[in-house]
Amino acid sequence: MTLHLDAIVLRAGSRTLVDGLTQSIAAGEVWCIAGPNGAGKTTLINVLAGLAKPASGSVSFGGRALASWRAADLARERAWMPQATHDAFSASVLDTVLLNRFPYLTGWGWESEDDRSAARAALDTLGLASFASRDVLTLSGGERQRVALAAALCQNAPFLLLDEPLSHLDLHHQIDCLHALRDAAHEHKRSVIFSCHDLNLARRFATHALLLDGKGGACAGLVAEVLTPERASAAFGYPLALIRDGEHEALVPSIHRP
Repeated sequence: MTLHLDAIVLRAGSRTLVDGLTQSIAAGEVWCIAGPNGAGKTTLINVLAGLAKPASGSVSFGGRALASWRAADLARERAWMPQATHDAFSASVLDTVLLNRFPYLTGWGWESEDDRSAARAALDTLGLASFASRDVLTLSGGERQRVALAAALCQNAPFLLLDEPLSHLDLHHQIDCLHALRDAAHEHKRSVIFSCHDLNLARRFATHALLLDGKGGACAGLVAEVLTPERASAAFGYPLALIRDGEHEALVPSIHRP
C-alpha cells in the first residue's frame, strides 16, 4: 500500500513551512524527515497520520483519500507515535503497550492471547521483556520512550509514523530502536516515517529522506542524495562537511563559522 502526498502546503500563522510537496512513500521504505526546529516536521507527521489537515493539497492512502477513512479502519493501517507521552494514571508496561491493540478488539473488548503475544513480542524486540509488570509512572524518560515505540510496533500497522522516536535515548538504545524500525520495514514490508535531528543516524538507517528548510522548500529522495553537505547546510543555515573513514561517512560542522 502506498501513501501519496499531492501538492501539500503547510502553514504556521503567516509562515509557509512546506509549499506544494508531492511525494509517494511505498512499502518497505524507511523515511527520515529532517530539518531545523520549527520547519514543520511534527505538523507534517500529524497530517500524514490524519490528525491534522494541510492548508491545501491532499493525502491518500492506498489510493483512497485519507479524509475518507473511518478512524477504526485507519488505526489498523497506520500507527502513530507522538513526540511526547504523558501518563496520567498508574498502569503496567504490558497494559500500556496493549492499548495499541484497541483497533483489533471485538465483542466485549477483551484482549486475546494474540494481542498479548504481539505486545510481548514488541517489548522483547526493544529489550523490555523484563519491564512488563513495571508501572509506567516509575520509568525514566528514555524507558518510557522505548515503551511508546513498543506500543507503536505492537499495533502491527503497515505504516509507522513516529515523531522524534529517538528523543531521551542514549546512543545504545537509539541504535537498537533504529534496528527495530529497519527490521520492521525490511522483514515485514512496513513503511516507516520518522523525524530525527541526527543526520548521521538518518544516513545510516533510512533508505529515503525528506529535508525541510522551514521556508517552503522540501527535498525528497534517496537518503544519500538528500542529506548532502550542500543541502543540509542550506536547510540548517550552518556549513556542514562530509568526512570519510573507509566505508563510513559523517556530516560534521565546518571548522569555519559563516
